[in-house]
Amino acid sequence: MHRGWGRSVHHKHERGLTGPTTRVLADITSMLKTLLPTPVPLFLMGHSMGGAEILHYASTGPSDVLSQIRGFIASAPLISLHSDTRPFKATVYAGRLAGRVLPRFQLVQKLDSKWLSRDAEQNKLWEQDELCHDTGTLEGLAGMLDRGLQLESFKVLPKGNAGEGGKTRLLALHGTGDHVNAYEATKAYVERCTELSDKELKSYDGWYHNSEFLLLLPPFLRKVMLYSPFTVHAEPGDDKLLFANHVTEWILQRSGPEDSKSKL
Repeated sequence: MHRGWGRSVHHKHERGLTGPTTRVLADITSMLKTLLPTPVPLFLMGHSMGGAEILHYASTGPSDVLSQIRGFIASAPLISLHSDTRPFKATVYAGRLAGRVLPRFQLVQKLDSKWLSRDAEQNKLWEQDELCHDTGTLEGLAGMLDRGLQLESFKVLPKGNAGEGGKTRLLALHGTGDHVNAYEATKAYVERCTELSDKELKSYDGWYHNSEFLLLLPPFLRKVMLYSPFTVHAEPGDDKLLFANHVTEWILQRSGPEDSKSKL
């Protein structure tokens, strides 16, 4: 869930009202605290803009919350926009100036759906989804770009001992054919996370931006969801299931009771 998106929006004037980065990260903390403490391992996952926020949170979140998170998962994180979708520098500069006066001014930034998935039918469903409104505010867009720049310049990196049990675990997943967020930026970022002894980058050759999160579902439910109209963010065929299996396996491999013991 993200403020200003999805079902958090009840009126059009609320679209894209994510707020500044401080609010974005505070919202994550607020959500997590509704789950903590928890008897089961907790993993934090985000996609695209949310993927970048996961990386920020793993690096700067409150220590008392981070110490209860078993692992962090960033899917196609927005570290750097791909050249096909990156705005002109002059546009960004003008937007920043205007944002100082009208931070809540809304802009519709339509993504070309052909870059979202290699499955044309799924892209059509995405275009028809009213919750995918492509609307942001000047304040929110500036914050999104700033978070990416901080990650791209490696000014924000996770510490190796911040997660549960004194260990930060990171999984990043990204398609090499992503024309929305740059794959190479994710690859470079993971390589620079030198404090992490448990980090992994899953690269998907030729995949585009969107992937389906059919995680931890019984097999019969996965089969239903794979062919349902609700599968609006997906690569074609069995690729969506491959992605889900990779995430599921990574989580299960780190869900044993031995990992929950804190370092003395």
